[in-house]
Amino acid sequence: MESLIPRFGLALAIGLLVGLERGWRERDAPEGSRTAGIRTYGISGLLGGVFGALAREQGGGFIFAAGFLGFALAFAWFKLREARHDADFSVTGVVAALCVFALGGLAVAGDFRAAAAGGAAVAAVLASREVLHKLLKRLSWIELRSALALSVMTAIGLPLMPDRAIDPWGGFNPWEIWFFTVLSAAISFLGYIAVRLFGSTRGLLVSGLAGALVSSTAVTASFGQKVRSGESAKALAGAASLAAVVSLLRTQVIIAVISPAVLPQVAPAVFAGAAVFALVGAVLMGRGLTPNGRAVSARNPFDLMPLLIFATLFALTATLGAALVVHIGHESLIAVSALSAAFDVDVAVLSALRTSSQSLPLTIIGDAVLAAIAANAAGRVFVAAVSSGTTAYWLPLAMTSALAVGVGWAVHLTIG
Repeated sequence: MESLIPRFGLALAIGLLVGLERGWRERDAPEGSRTAGIRTYGISGLLGGVFGALAREQGGGFIFAAGFLGFALAFAWFKLREARHDADFSVTGVVAALCVFALGGLAVAGDFRAAAAGGAAVAAVLASREVLHKLLKRLSWIELRSALALSVMTAIGLPLMPDRAIDPWGGFNPWEIWFFTVLSAAISFLGYIAVRLFGSTRGLLVSGLAGALVSSTAVTASFGQKVRSGESAKALAGAASLAAVVSLLRTQVIIAVISPAVLPQVAPAVFAGAAVFALVGAVLMGRGLTPNGRAVSARNPFDLMPLLIFATLFALTATLGAALVVHIGHESLIAVSALSAAFDVDVAVLSALRTSSQSLPLTIIGDAVLAAIAANAAGRVFVAAVSSGTTAYWLPLAMTSALAVGVGWAVHLTIG
């Protein structure tokens, strides 16, 4: 019986935590005008714990089911009377009370860690009402559809993919290809949603950083078109440099999620290059005239065609890289990464990272990632030259990119 005491305490604490949020929200209501507050929710959690203990002692779940049903009917009846009096149609309080009772039972008769986590999650969701409602008002149908697409791609698409290589070189694994595609799109989507929520599509600087969450190359091309229309080339080159910082940090997030062991191999060089881009970009923007052009719109990361293109390029690059490594050697991975990064740095970085499962040296993988990042910087300079048609835009960007690559490589050689 002594072992039940801390579990009863947890069941009570879960109820008190949820009741604290509920009571605070209704703290201005007259005494006795509300069905449940901090005390009632606390006792509800403890009551669920008691029924959980009785069910465990009797060796069956009927007692807990009967207690849960009786509690649900009693609580719902009182809530119904309150709702009629207040003309309130919210069922949140009832659902919260049922969760408290059930979590109280779980804390005593089941996994108390899961019960504690569930109680904290319920309280957090209840306390986030205003934030969540604001989120729903600001999100468009396209963005909601994208979130649903992410769920379908993850929960339905991934389990259907075979988790094995289907090519002779061990490069084309459908599950890995789809997983990395979803991961890349999810990172972009989080940035996309953050931009929408915080209204950061205004102005040159923030719009460039926002667009770089999806594609710094697209931002560079868009700024080049602005130069053609007569806007300040120097300020736009600075903004494009700052967008490159976002792209570099984005690659570090991908590496940290996919293959953390590679991060020490590349992080010092990447952060050194990012510092150069940030410093020179800020100077260029400070000396240039800030244009009043329209913000750069980041595309929806879950558009079907770009996702299919990404997956196709990733599959081709992964297969080609694996074949070359088998027939030529580890050094070919660097060349493949640099070549593929000219059009998409995410494809190149992910292709290099997935070779960590093939027992390649971390130094080779790190060099391949750095080569991909450097090649992508060169690709952005090429895009800047083509899109703007003037050295006033692409030459400062080229010099900044060369300096960033040089500093990053020097750091890599020094530390390595």
